[in-house]
Amino acid sequence: MSRLKILIWHIHGSYLNTLARVDHDWYLPVKEDRPEGYGGRGWTFDLPANLHEIPAAQVREHDFDVVVLQTPRNLHEDLPALLGPEQRRLPRLYLEHNVPRPHAANTRHPFADAPTPGLLVHVTPFNRLMWDNGGLPTRVIEHSVAIDPEIAYDGRMPRGITVVNGMQHRPRIAGYDLFLHARGHVPLDAVGMETEAFGGLGDVPYRTLHRLTARYRFLYSPMRYTSLPLAVVEAMTIGMPVVALATTALPDVIQDGVNGFVSADPETLIARMKTLIVDPDLAREIGERGRVTARERFSLDRFRADWDDALHAAIALGTGVISSSAGASR
Repeated sequence: MSRLKILIWHIHGSYLNTLARVDHDWYLPVKEDRPEGYGGRGWTFDLPANLHEIPAAQVREHDFDVVVLQTPRNLHEDLPALLGPEQRRLPRLYLEHNVPRPHAANTRHPFADAPTPGLLVHVTPFNRLMWDNGGLPTRVIEHSVAIDPEIAYDGRMPRGITVVNGMQHRPRIAGYDLFLHARGHVPLDAVGMETEAFGGLGDVPYRTLHRLTARYRFLYSPMRYTSLPLAVVEAMTIGMPVVALATTALPDVIQDGVNGFVSADPETLIARMKTLIVDPDLAREIGERGRVTARERFSLDRFRADWDDALHAAIALGTGVISSSAGASR
């Protein structure tokens, strides 16, 4: 397969950290004041050298093979503002990170009615099921994470931790109320941007985040309505037990009491947290089963292969040479 030149915006840092491990040349447009989407490589990640920054004003001077969109703004504002007329005809792939909103089942995907179609990639089967994708070819590429393989679950601290950014700004969706309620019954910390506003640990660089979380007994994910949280995949990857709401994609990943704990009842989850606090052996056993799931389902090698194939399928669609796998899912 040829090495590709890919234009992409910095939207989801943790995902980008993994996506950059797909061995192509990725280009991030940047602006001087670093507004949303134009922050470049950032300082919290140890990103590989094949992820390049490019001044937004110079995008028109460069040749790309494919454009990866991730937000309606990328599609409707950034793409026409940055790309020249010829570049606007480049093959494109839309990576959808999120569940549909405002309506769970009746929301049309913004890419479905774009004048120039392409390949739509979802990160979970649940997301693809719930979005109205129109007639677009779609794929599912499930998550992986690129973290230090030497990091392993320790669990010495009889406390739980929640990893989330700014949950107080999307309280119902992110389960801010559920976190505060659980914190009133079990020792529970939070880490992520702006968590210090409610007694959390604040933002922690990604390169050191998992060494911190590995010391906690369990991860608690209070998300009501979101895609599969990367924090859950990260915890499972290092062998850390997960306690989470049984919503969206999570029941398809975690079997309650086997490789984690899931329930739609917050009181049941609090009871599970209390059990893990007093039973470190059970925590380690559940976490190890979760690690096996992560190794089998969320491996980096599988992720790289899926993305390499999807990028070339998007190019085939964009050039009119339709590959037989262009509408397949993984």
